[in-house]
Amino acid sequence: MIASFSRDGLRGSVTVTVEQVDDPAAIGKHPSTRGFPSCTAVVDYPGPGYRALFGWVQLVRSTDNSSAGDGFDMDPFCLFEDAPSPYAFFGVNPTLFDAPSRDPRQRLDWTAHSYLAWTPLDETERRVLPVAGFSWGFGVGADGRVAPHAVRALAPADWAGHLPRLRAACPGWVFDGWRPEP
Repeated sequence: MIASFSRDGLRGSVTVTVEQVDDPAAIGKHPSTRGFPSCTAVVDYPGPGYRALFGWVQLVRSTDNSSAGDGFDMDPFCLFEDAPSPYAFFGVNPTLFDAPSRDPRQRLDWTAHSYLAWTPLDETERRVLPVAGFSWGFGVGADGRVAPHAVRALAPADWAGHLPRLRAACPGWVFDGWRPEP
């Protein structure tokens, strides 16, 4: 899937690839990851330097999360899960990479909403402005087989549904509505 976006009048894109993990060691994961999907989202944006600073905000709804699959939780990168930032990845044209797995394999439904966003550096508030989003995930059947979900584009209404959770999880940040540039 390729999603296009605009920021500051410049056009960019996100290319999303979901692949089955055949060699867990090659991606730095435990052998139990074999057969689960991994997701890579690559940002292509022509703005130079700080203009290309973006971050990935990812929320996950899973039948084994805090709400038993009724709602989404923040999905921070494990090294920074105690940091008060909404971003799982941040940098110049940052790549999102995720390879979730479960051991043992039990019936499970796992869905991620991943949003590319930016934070203006010239403001006193730490503001999150989304520019693109997509959904991906997988299910594990009673037989232990893993089936990926289709990747689909997310819309501003999807982001708006997450605003109460984002604001509660990261009270030091301001989360704006998603207003795509023309």
